[in-house]
Amino acid sequence: MTHGSSGALRDLALQHLPSDAAEQWVGLLRPAVRLEVAVGSDGVIGRLGGLPRLPDDVDWPTWEGHGPLSFIASVDCSALPVGGLDIDLPAEGTLLFFYFDGQLDDGEALVLAEDRDSWPGARVLHVSGGSERKAPAELQPYRAVPLTAQLAMTAAEPWHPQIRDAFAPQAPLGQRYDHPVCEQEFLDAVWDFDGEVGHQIGGHAHSIQNPVEIEVAEAVLHGDTSWDDPRLSEEVGQWLLLAQFDSEDVADMMWGDCGALYWLIRPQDLAERRFDRAMFTWQCG
Repeated sequence: MTHGSSGALRDLALQHLPSDAAEQWVGLLRPAVRLEVAVGSDGVIGRLGGLPRLPDDVDWPTWEGHGPLSFIASVDCSALPVGGLDIDLPAEGTLLFFYFDGQLDDGEALVLAEDRDSWPGARVLHVSGGSERKAPAELQPYRAVPLTAQLAMTAAEPWHPQIRDAFAPQAPLGQRYDHPVCEQEFLDAVWDFDGEVGHQIGGHAHSIQNPVEIEVAEAVLHGDTSWDDPRLSEEVGQWLLLAQFDSEDVADMMWGDCGALYWLIRPQDLAERRFDRAMFTWQCG
């Protein structure tokens, strides 16, 4: 929903919420690594686009029957301030993100969380070493854009399941409820504070529509559970944001109508480095 320093977000909450609710809301903030376009002497921890470095024994990811995936971003785990995060990222190696972006079929085949057959259209690899790999001939790589990192605190929308559980656990999933955190004045203040999705590792996702955790949980449960089914709420709580990548003009990346790409993962799979089990979804306005 938004990001900033813990002090600035606490001041914002105290301006618009009762003090006890403000402190409780601040306690639900989560740290994230915000990825910004690097300029000048900024330290570079990864990049959007360009070409990935892949070990010789790792194939370029493909979606069978559709073709190779486009390379979206790389993040150097050893350069990330992982000690400041609350997720168990590897301390070494590189995370590589790939996505079937439609350039091979003019967007005919969509990668959607609710379509299990499309899941191979988005991949995360964790690799060590390797050399720059030329893209498959049919793909046009995105412009390479270096990224720098900055730790920030992130806030989720009040109808995010984790926030709802703290303030109104009996309220319907994904909907506003009767509490000061859902009052329009506070929502407007938070959105005005920072309305940018941005690129990010960890923390609360900045969802453009409903919380992305709900989309992924519905998909994992085959989409046959209602929003008042306790199984859905339980499954939602199993997923953490691994990374989000916004549309980015300087990299010539546009996801739908100024949308964003999201990869989520279960904590146990992250601890076991099972990045092949990460789930993907995307949203746009």
